[in-house]
Amino acid sequence: MRGSRFASPDNATVDSQGRLWIATDQGEGWPKTGKADGLYAPPDDETLFAAVQHPGTDGTTDFKGFERESSFEDPATGWPDFKPDMPPRSSVLAITKAGGGKIA
Repeated sequence: MRGSRFASPDNATVDSQGRLWIATDQGEGWPKTGKADGLYAPPDDETLFAAVQHPGTDGTTDFKGFERESSFEDPATGWPDFKPDMPPRSSVLAITKAGGGKIA
């Protein structure tokens, strides 16, 4: 669908309420939507996991302010540590609701 933010489904899971959660991996196609990838929720409905795969590797020549190929010596991002002595790394975030409880 033109203008849709949903592209390149990569993984899927169904939560305890029967909702289908789909992770996307647009790869080098991200400049077309400007959106990040990788989101799903597990069956406990209280934790959201966001997977950040290979940060700073796809489409960096189109990333405003960087506009060149990313390399180990010149990375486009410092995700997740943002320390000059650490390279970008794939990560999984576990996000919970403040005060606990189910997430939507």
